[in-house]
Amino acid sequence: MRNLPPIAMLRAFEVAARHTTFTATAEELFITQSAVSHQLKNLEEMWGLQLFQRGKTLSLTPAGEALAPLVREFFNKLDTTLSDLREQNGRVRLRVNTTYSFALKWLLPRLPALARLHPEILVSLESSDKAISFAGKESDVAIRFGHGNYHALFTEFMFREQLFPVASPALLQRSGTPAEPAELMRYPLLTRDGADLVPKWGDWFKHVGVKSDVLHENVRFADTNMTIEAALLGQGVALARSGHVEKELADGTLVRLFEVPFPSPAAYYFVCPQGLETQPQILNFRRWLLHESQQAQSHYQ
Repeated sequence: MRNLPPIAMLRAFEVAARHTTFTATAEELFITQSAVSHQLKNLEEMWGLQLFQRGKTLSLTPAGEALAPLVREFFNKLDTTLSDLREQNGRVRLRVNTTYSFALKWLLPRLPALARLHPEILVSLESSDKAISFAGKESDVAIRFGHGNYHALFTEFMFREQLFPVASPALLQRSGTPAEPAELMRYPLLTRDGADLVPKWGDWFKHVGVKSDVLHENVRFADTNMTIEAALLGQGVALARSGHVEKELADGTLVRLFEVPFPSPAAYYFVCPQGLETQPQILNFRRWLLHESQQAQSHYQ
């Protein structure tokens, strides 16, 4: 790092690269134009490179064009890191990765309880439906929906959802409330498309003993949240997962149809790299998750 210049020179270069004059650069830095010119000249001499073409306006040379993004990235990362450290203020950041629908419907409403119980943990919540390997170290822990076969990772079962039909009060008022499962065949059935881990309407009808060769599916949706939203709008009956409709069932915007137990074949699992599960912040988060999972599970047993 023999050619690392003083921070003031780098800052002058970064600001000058965004402007076209010494005047604008000096105004942003709160120094004189001659000071800007002096710092840039010293930087060019230190590096042995011409960074600017000077005239009525400033323009970057090819060397300046190559170096400007690197210097700008350095200042951006420094600013972000300092902001994060100030925000943490003694707390430990825990980067949690899970699916968007689970984060939105189940985890996010419960995070204030975690903050009250463990104020030392600062959760950074990320969402992804892709398999996670932790190779890039973007996340510390993850919550995944599957069958628990997460090779070479610490894996802990959380809970298994129940699946049941739900509809809006408006739809039931308009079309009537079905008295038995077979009557659902005359309703628009809302379906999530492309979700191999989530049973379809045909699976539910088979479970309750109803032949369902022809289903009245008017729309297939790309994700769980869209399916639930369509049910809320009264567009049909959705086959919902219990963890995704807790709020809607509680406030009455959706109504569960039929108290038929139908556990999901897939479940939620806590995963993290082997050996990290006993770190204090991760251990506390795991224990909290398991407590919340048991509470959620008890409502549908």
